[in-house]
Amino acid sequence: MEQTPKWTPATKKIWLHLTAGIMWSGVGIMLVAFAANWLGIVHSWTVLLLILAGLLLAAGIYFLGFSKLASRNVQRILNIPKERVCLFAFQKWTSYPLVLVMIAMGIYLRLYSPIPKPYLAILYIGLGASLFVSSFQYYFQVFRTTRT
Repeated sequence: MEQTPKWTPATKKIWLHLTAGIMWSGVGIMLVAFAANWLGIVHSWTVLLLILAGLLLAAGIYFLGFSKLASRNVQRILNIPKERVCLFAFQKWTSYPLVLVMIAMGIYLRLYSPIPKPYLAILYIGLGASLFVSSFQYYFQVFRTTRT
């Protein structure tokens, strides 16, 4: 049996699914919270249109992107041959630079974007809600694993 180096934070695969789910849920909630804060300054029925636009965007992002990505990621973790793997393997190593770019873009949009915050809220609701809903694929896998 192959040994994992002592300095690697190795854990069972179920913890990778749980970590990924918590990360996706947490980021989703954070993005929606930013949007809710920005929509708090809108004092008319316009806020309902902005929320509806964000939810429509969320549905598109979920069905065309994040649900498929989460599903592939769940399967990738299941296909790892070892039982104990590095905790940071909850996503592919090649995805970490993309995550950094997305964080930088989010900071830029929040601090320097010429787009008014209520309109930016549409994008944040879309991304946040779709991330949050997609995170349940990881939780379902945790549930399936613990039932067997």
